[in-house]
Amino acid sequence: MASGLLGGALIGLAATVYWLSTGRSAGISGILAGVLNGAQARGERVAFLGGLVLAGLAAAIVASPASAPTTAYPVPVLVVAGLLVGFGTRLGGGCTSGHGVCGISRFSRASLVATATFIAAGAATVAVASRIWTLGVTP
Repeated sequence: MASGLLGGALIGLAATVYWLSTGRSAGISGILAGVLNGAQARGERVAFLGGLVLAGLAAAIVASPASAPTTAYPVPVLVVAGLLVGFGTRLGGGCTSGHGVCGISRFSRASLVATATFIAAGAATVAVASRIWTLGVTP
């Protein structure tokens, strides 16, 4: 519980600092798209994405091996899931970080609808996938 609260606070802080320093939302799909298509401020976008990777690596280093996430899903299923997430971010005009963290905090109706759709689709996917694959993974 405490680590989730801390993580959420850090995400909110990072989104706020990024917005205050650049005037842009910290939507990860938009930041990545800007890096890939050579948009202005490419250096700061690369630095932001690099910070995400380094923070993940730092967390993995200091965390105990017992707390590492595991999954029983086959790799091809995970690859397809990742591709579907990418397709969904294009279809939804942004990702969960852009809509859920930054858009809702600005009272954007489009972000509210997109976030509700992400959550509903995720819940439906888990319900279907858990019936297709017997995971054997305990929470």
